[in-house]
Amino acid sequence: MTKRRLTPAHLLAGLLALGTVTPFLMVVVLALSPPYAPTIPQTWPASLTLDNLRATLASGNFVRWTWNSLVYSVVSVVIVLLTAAMAGYAFAKKRFPGREILFWSFLATLMVPFQAMLIPLFILMARLEGVNTFWGLIVPTLANSQAVFLMRQFIRDLPDELFDAARVDGAGEWRTFWQIVLPLTKPILATLGIFVFLWHWNDFLWPLVMAQSNAMRTLTVGLATLQSEQVARSEVMAGALITVIPCLVIFFLLQRHLVNSIASTGIKG
Repeated sequence: MTKRRLTPAHLLAGLLALGTVTPFLMVVVLALSPPYAPTIPQTWPASLTLDNLRATLASGNFVRWTWNSLVYSVVSVVIVLLTAAMAGYAFAKKRFPGREILFWSFLATLMVPFQAMLIPLFILMARLEGVNTFWGLIVPTLANSQAVFLMRQFIRDLPDELFDAARVDGAGEWRTFWQIVLPLTKPILATLGIFVFLWHWNDFLWPLVMAQSNAMRTLTVGLATLQSEQVARSEVMAGALITVIPCLVIFFLLQRHLVNSIASTGIKG
């Protein structure tokens, strides 16, 4: 076997990886540092402790914020994936008047920045009494054009013979969707699930506007408010470190489907 030689590309990739991991390592060190210890890179802490993690997990606010983030993220993922799969199936395999115009009009919303829609959305939800409610936080984020586009592109490549055979066997639209479309789209659903979860879990601007009470804040907003209070930086970093754990769990659970999605996309391309 021939030995692989280090090339400038390998060294550049290693430096980029090191630069990416370094901020996260700094968060870990600060989270394990004693309260009010000097910050990196001024002085390396003389000792490490788990007291910050214990204090953060024991905080009632942190538990409540974690629950709010989980509800916001998980419910949004389920509804977005279901509606995007339905819309993608309709746009990919159904024929109806105005299909292309409707699809591209819906896709054109990607060119409108969310900041431009923030004030109108807030006024609408305020008039509907959706401020400081879960439904007011979740509903405006469900129309995901990117998810619909990816589902449509994936389902369009599925063989038409499968759907013709289902119709010959007497399967209705719902049975075709549940027993053919959803099982065959597991790789892309897992990929979208990761992206949608991460987007909602890390979302800051919309929860900041809609969750105005302390009981409705999400983790991102709650941790930001701690910086303006008399809270040790190490405890804030401990909270930030804990928020990474659900993202890692979701990624490792769905990693196999993510790889399959990339592989199948490459084969089809």
